[in-house]
Amino acid sequence: MAHLLIVDDEKDICTLVKKYAEFEGYTVSCAYDGMEAYRMCQTETFDLIIMDVMMPELDGFSAVAAIRKFSSTPVIMLSARGEEYDKIHGFELGIDDYVVKPFSPKELMMRVSAVLKRSSLSEGASGNETYRYKSLLVDFDARTVSVDDVRLDLSPKEYDLLFFLIRNRGKALSRDTLLSEVWGYDYFGVDRTLDTHIKLLRKQLGKYADCIVTVRGVGYRFEEV
Repeated sequence: MAHLLIVDDEKDICTLVKKYAEFEGYTVSCAYDGMEAYRMCQTETFDLIIMDVMMPELDGFSAVAAIRKFSSTPVIMLSARGEEYDKIHGFELGIDDYVVKPFSPKELMMRVSAVLKRSSLSEGASGNETYRYKSLLVDFDARTVSVDDVRLDLSPKEYDLLFFLIRNRGKALSRDTLLSEVWGYDYFGVDRTLDTHIKLLRKQLGKYADCIVTVRGVGYRFEEV
């Protein structure tokens, strides 16, 4: 079963999340600040990290940035701050999900399961499928995207979202479909994770940003414009 690393300076939260995670069958380790988490990731292998933002020694954002230099382990960020800026900053660092405190432990476990599933599917992908539109080149097998022969630095979830849009190009994809197929579950309330990723993806695509079309009242569509 998957090995999770829970990182939070509030020991009560670590204990609560660990309890639910172990009930789901996961192996769990805990760290109580960002620096401890960074050191543990240098010596141990984890399948997923649940990382708090506000911590002593090294905050969650800085810890993820440091860990990303040598590891692509999926990360779910926990934070009492739900501002869009914080979410965008996290996704730019390459996190896979962002959960705002207070949260439902059951929902968190559902998100853990979804991220692990998507990560497993990505690692198991095979073939030599590519897509080219003018100077935009997408290699699904190598998980690379380039524009004018310059490789884009996308986060894991940005790759997943773009690949799904391109594979279904020309189709109007509902928000529910995108959340279900790319994230593996339905979001609750007014979570704008999908919109945030679309915004970041358009920024990365530059002159091809308009290929991701907003379908009012439905969702998004990828088309060659």
